Amino acid sequence: MGTARGEQNLIDTYYTTIHTLGKQTEGRHLRYMQKDGRFPVCFQNADTRRYLKDIFTTLVEVRWRVMLLVFSLSYILSWLFFGLCYWLIAHVNGDVADVDNPPCVENVRSFTAAFMFSMETQATIGYGFRGMTENCMVAIIVVTVQDVFSCLLDTIIIGVVVAKMASARKRAQTVGFSKCAVVNLRDGALCLSWRLGDFRGNHILEGVARALLVRYVRQPQGSIVWSYQDLDIQNRDIVLAIPATIIHKLEPGSPLHRLGPDDLLDNSFELVVSFTYTGDSTGMLHQTRTSYTPADIRWGQCFQDMLKPGKRHFKVDYALFNETSWVPVPLLSAEEMDRRRGPVDGGQSYSPSSVKTNGYTLKMSPDLIEEVMQQTSL
Repeated sequence: MGTARGEQNLIDTYYTTIHTLGKQTEGRHLRYMQKDGRFPVCFQNADTRRYLKDIFTTLVEVRWRVMLLVFSLSYILSWLFFGLCYWLIAHVNGDVADVDNPPCVENVRSFTAAFMFSMETQATIGYGFRGMTENCMVAIIVVTVQDVFSCLLDTIIIGVVVAKMASARKRAQTVGFSKCAVVNLRDGALCLSWRLGDFRGNHILEGVARALLVRYVRQPQGSIVWSYQDLDIQNRDIVLAIPATIIHKLEPGSPLHRLGPDDLLDNSFELVVSFTYTGDSTGMLHQTRTSYTPADIRWGQCFQDMLKPGKRHFKVDYALFNETSWVPVPLLSAEEMDRRRGPVDGGQSYSPSSVKTNGYTLKMSPDLIEEVMQQTSL
């Protein structure tokens, strides 16, 4: 018993070393996607005219401080423009120089008064001190144009603000993935899994999960070659009433079939996961996404159970959403496990008494091997 416990401690130490070394190498490589779902891509020499052609989408995507600046300038500049028009009309009509002259606009005999009349007209304030007269047809036309323009401007600004407030990215902040992914045994097979949860009370009824393996290789000429591979996951269609665990089985045909503990020290790939769903409150299509580098994958761990049945409700403890615990898992890739499990010597099963990996040889007793290879209660 003491020998088996010492061997298990050695395995735990090895798992911890793998995770620590992976974290140390994480900062040496650029991520394809940030943890919050954003892409670290900077466009250069882009044609900005394309953004102006789709000005509504551009305004929806800009930051709030830029939107507030556009919001303020659109009104102030329009007040100044039409105020200048009223001041020119008053100047041409002689209202500025001759007080006794019948004015085009009552009490508008300076640029300041013209600006105030423009602001009152567009904002429909109407203090009653300044008002349009029938003496100048040009002034009447300008007021009509300003009224139509103000309605159009209000529609655009209000539409952009509402669209930004109901942005799909805001809803996506309340649907999240776990900070790490884990590799453990399920039904005797190695599986890669990660957790997905909805933190709102009005839960999502249905959504589609997807996983993509991204690799990039730097060529000697300095160029980068990207490759993308879809991962088959169990239960792709999810009803997210309670937190769900997304599972990818490391079986033959999987791009990660040869993934072993040593591969977690290499940042040559990145796992991009997403969840696309329709919000039940707004009916809008949303997407939550994140990515896992090898440093984010924990070998030999499983997520802690966070669901407990109560008298009238199921209780979900989100404090355990990212918590994991150690479980016995072979320090072998799924391919190596399948090969060593294969029948040899007349159909007898072969079980290794030692595992050599990363320069270390871990000798395990047959009892511990049997426990590790048959671990399924995850």
